[in-house]
Amino acid sequence: MKEFKQVHCQIIRSGFADSPAEQQHMICFCCSRGTGDMRYARLLFDEIDRPDHFLWNTMIRGYSRHRSPEAAVSLYIEMISRGVGPDNYTYPFLLRTLNRKLAIEFVDELYAHVLKFGFCSNQHVQDALIHVYSICGDMDTARELFERSSKRNAVLWNSMISGYNRSKKYEESCNFFTEMEKLRVKPTLVTLVLVISACAKSKNLPYGAWIHGKLEHWGVVPSIALQNALIDMYGRCGDLRTACILFESMEDKDVITWTAIVAGFANLGQVDHARELFDRMPERDTISWTAMIDGYIKANRFKEALEIFREMQVMGVKPDAFTMVSLLTACADLGALKIGEWTRAYMERNKINMDVTVNTALIDMYSKCGCVGSAMEIFEKMHKRDKFSWTAMITGLAINGDGEKALDIFAKMLGTSLKPDEVTYISVLSACTHAGLLEEGREIFSNMINIHGILPNVTHYGCFVDLLGRVGQLEEALETIVNMPMKPNSRVWGALLSACRVHKNLEMAELSAKQILELEPDNGAVYVLLSNIYAKSNRWEDVGRIKDMVMERGVKKIPGCSQIEMSGEVHEFVSGDRAHPKGDKIYAKLEEMGRELKLAGYAPNTSEVFIDISEEEKEDTVYRHSEKLAIAFGLLSSCAGATIRVVKNLRMCLDCHKAIKLVSVIYAREIVVRDRTRFHHFRNGGCSCRDYW
Repeated sequence: MKEFKQVHCQIIRSGFADSPAEQQHMICFCCSRGTGDMRYARLLFDEIDRPDHFLWNTMIRGYSRHRSPEAAVSLYIEMISRGVGPDNYTYPFLLRTLNRKLAIEFVDELYAHVLKFGFCSNQHVQDALIHVYSICGDMDTARELFERSSKRNAVLWNSMISGYNRSKKYEESCNFFTEMEKLRVKPTLVTLVLVISACAKSKNLPYGAWIHGKLEHWGVVPSIALQNALIDMYGRCGDLRTACILFESMEDKDVITWTAIVAGFANLGQVDHARELFDRMPERDTISWTAMIDGYIKANRFKEALEIFREMQVMGVKPDAFTMVSLLTACADLGALKIGEWTRAYMERNKINMDVTVNTALIDMYSKCGCVGSAMEIFEKMHKRDKFSWTAMITGLAINGDGEKALDIFAKMLGTSLKPDEVTYISVLSACTHAGLLEEGREIFSNMINIHGILPNVTHYGCFVDLLGRVGQLEEALETIVNMPMKPNSRVWGALLSACRVHKNLEMAELSAKQILELEPDNGAVYVLLSNIYAKSNRWEDVGRIKDMVMERGVKKIPGCSQIEMSGEVHEFVSGDRAHPKGDKIYAKLEEMGRELKLAGYAPNTSEVFIDISEEEKEDTVYRHSEKLAIAFGLLSSCAGATIRVVKNLRMCLDCHKAIKLVSVIYAREIVVRDRTRFHHFRNGGCSCRDYW
């Protein structure tokens, strides 16, 4: 450009600045990719009184090359307003410059202009329209244009397959490729990468393997991009043996190759092997780091997911929106609110795109950390919501005990163009359960079938049985289970068993427990619940029989584990744990809690302790449960009045539930405990679960 400006000065001095030929050459140079300057091109363009079609089109194409689609659209509007009609080249240049956002906003209007100015039969314009409609996800219109196209080359087929992939209609992508094969249109490398990617996303291993076997028939020489797609497909579909053979056979491996094999092992839960490969990678990018974070999350190793993110930061690798969604997922499962809030601030500070997926992950994180108010704030600020964000908000309100508000949100969702799916209805029925809204639950269960045509699955029935049990309709709950069109699982029977504990129905409890133990003979929670029911009924012989049964069958109780986040670090406790660096101080605080609890009238409940030890030792055992240790640490490490948030891997026992209600009064704290069953918000001596869990 520096040399060009010198030439431009010479042109002006020589008197050729008004020459149409020189004007065209100068604007063409400024609009060229790499060496050009569109600001200078616009200055030259504005000096011309009546630019011809060639110059308008050159400027539009220049903006396209320089990735300035907004400027291209603006110039087109100016062109029309100045009475200059488009020609054969205008729309292909303009349409292909549109990004997804502009395509959604302007494509219908531009299509109307195409029809108005009579270019609808132009092959290049048709191709560009198909490309743009594919980008914005309107595959019905794209398909209609495709069917009307007289010349369907491989590029056009690729646009359609790419569009179906972008719209997550992977089965349609495969069907489209089958049609292409029947018409004997030879696929390109791009076609094959696209359709193999569709097989990977839909886990269609037979079709992907068939395509792999046909490569030689099509005369395709595999490129590194195609081999990477194949490794990714085999890895996602669970055929790691073939993925490894392909990986080892490749002489040239790039970062995508390594990432594909790492992700393959990580997705199948073989995260340690994935980590070995990850550590061997000569180069790592954002996607490979994110694949490892995802792997740890899928293996329920959330602390390690956070640790590898910290490593990623130390290495100076910038995360993207996908990384942050993975990080928020880990925070949600750990109940790590501070890290989740730091993640949100990091995204805002670094201008990472806060799209629907990211906001949905934030709603999920805040909800699972017990901050449903913050989740609602995110939800209300969203300009665009999909069914996943609506469902996440309904779920968040439901699990935190605000069933009425969850139903209000569901009613608003029904007022939009979005239709609820199976998962949405699970959330709504769960909301009815938590709030004890029986009649509303009946109506929703009926509407799911009759209005939205969704046949209830075993989880829907489990929610409905749970609802009936909560309000004491045990006979109807049992009748519902017996009449289910599928075999009830242990969760369905477990919902009835929990209701029997609360409503003291011993006969039905025994029936429920028997059914669960036939399905899961090692389910320790069932023995605990049944023993507790016997204890409440003063059937101590049966309590002893259950204990003997546990010993004989060698049922091993999963150790209770509780996690609490303080100052951005997640601390983990198991029952009787003394390994924490502040162990002495924690136990001193625990003893203080014990004294205060006894003054408040607390007496230990040892009915759920199966170990054959003295009563005093049993009291000591429940006294050192993991959630009590975590709460003692929380009281020790946080300022007065701060909310304490604990995540436990098992159902909370009766003794801890009773004790924590009193602790919330004694220390004037809100304590949020998320156990395996539900959320418990302890405030002023009460619990949001209303003593039903």
